[in-house]
Amino acid sequence: MEILNLFNPDEFKVYLLVLARISVVLFMIPIFSTTMFPALAKAGLAMIMSMLLYSVVGIDSSFFPDTAIETGLLLVSEAMIGLLLGLCIRLFFGSVQLAGQVIGFQMGFSMINVVDPQSGANISIMEELGYWVAILVFLALNGHHIIIVSLIESFTLIKPGFFIFQKVMLVKILELGSILFLFSIKIGAPVIAALLFTSAAFGLTAKFSPQMNVMIVAFPLKIFVGLLLFGFSLQVVAVVTKDYIIDLKKLLLSLLFWAGGGG
Repeated sequence: MEILNLFNPDEFKVYLLVLARISVVLFMIPIFSTTMFPALAKAGLAMIMSMLLYSVVGIDSSFFPDTAIETGLLLVSEAMIGLLLGLCIRLFFGSVQLAGQVIGFQMGFSMINVVDPQSGANISIMEELGYWVAILVFLALNGHHIIIVSLIESFTLIKPGFFIFQKVMLVKILELGSILFLFSIKIGAPVIAALLFTSAAFGLTAKFSPQMNVMIVAFPLKIFVGLLLFGFSLQVVAVVTKDYIIDLKKLLLSLLFWAGGGG
């Protein structure tokens, strides 16, 4: 199907369905979803990718409805597919950020936040550090290639307009969320436990040596212990990110299989 066919109103409608799916994915995955990547550039990239995919995926425009309501429902269904793909990525990086946020709080960084250039929000320094380590590993292992390949294959598994939401999909996403929540606990638990023991030790010191100014010593020591152990935890982040990327394509394709009415 030639790109010039987009001037045909019926073909252009189908192009909009492809654009809806791709746009949601681009606006959700890391790097592209940030404010550092201009919205106009994201829109242009989504349009170009949609045009290229539209020309090779072969989509029949005869099924396209005539009413505005049905057309809107089709666009929503395509956006849901993009949301499904993007959510699997966002949940993983969210788990890394959660671990960093809790660790930063225990280290005493709850009042020391930085402005995240991606979202414009104030976030913990440790949260930002863990997030970017995961991003670098993700890009180094070509995780973005897996997303693009899965996005292309999604048009083979689910033609535009044939999305079917099944209960098993929600179950799979909830299972993924619980797994990633446990992952964030595995990252943060050793550091948090060490910091709690450090606080308990200084509490006992203050009890038996009231003349000692514990706060002057405790705060920098907790930062040192937290940074030291968080550095070891970053190795866990790198390993788990690698394992997640290896299984990512299988996960995305299994969700697309169910979304296409499989099972």
